[in-house]
Amino acid sequence: MGQMEGKVAIVTGAAVGIGRAIAIAFGKENAKIVVNYSKSRAEAEITAEEVRKAGGEPLLYQADVASDEQVRAMVAETLARFGRIDVLVNNAGITVHAPFKDLDAMTDDVWDRLFAVNVKGAFFCSRAVAEPMRKQGHGRIINFGSIAGIRPQGSSLAYSTVKAALIHMTECLAKTLGPEVLVNVIAPGFIENTRWNEGREGVEATRQGAIQAAALKRAGTPEDVADVALFLATRGDFVTGATIIVDGGRALA
Repeated sequence: MGQMEGKVAIVTGAAVGIGRAIAIAFGKENAKIVVNYSKSRAEAEITAEEVRKAGGEPLLYQADVASDEQVRAMVAETLARFGRIDVLVNNAGITVHAPFKDLDAMTDDVWDRLFAVNVKGAFFCSRAVAEPMRKQGHGRIINFGSIAGIRPQGSSLAYSTVKAALIHMTECLAKTLGPEVLVNVIAPGFIENTRWNEGREGVEATRQGAIQAAALKRAGTPEDVADVALFLATRGDFVTGATIIVDGGRALA
């Protein structure tokens, strides 16, 4: 019997990359998993099939997490199908790539969309599952931040700022939803094989720099991050409001 036998998890942004790796990891532990996606249906279908092969039961569901209405509908469908929600993984996120010095690149549209998906989206999902989790007496919410939310670095000034906001919101939710619901953040560093790195100029140089700076002398993978998500989903009963950095020790440099 898997560690998540009988448990239900929603994984947002599960079509590719870290979200897919988490869904598969949960599937290996026999969880029922809502494979959420916004636009990438073909990729999400692959994730769902991999979850099924791993031993889980997937439910494919399209929803833009920046829409409270769509999020509430997704949670309602999850409850109708599975009767409970034990874990929420707020993995869905977007970015723009621009040098920090390029202040004019941080337009109203950039700020609004990044905040809507990365912060408000995580809040909408957390709010929607909060009451069902409290009623059943337990629940786990895992938010996805970034090392950029701890230090001024990353793909853009706006991205770094909204990830910092997400970390603080996580602490607020942990205080608000306890003791029934544990709320934590995973903050990855450079992770290979994610959509954000595909075809981007300078990725290999960034990768090599990350490897050299990391204490473990390798780049991280989606599976490395999924291991931490599985821990927070199944163990760590005295951990809430925490930010767990997953960067192979690069932050120590």
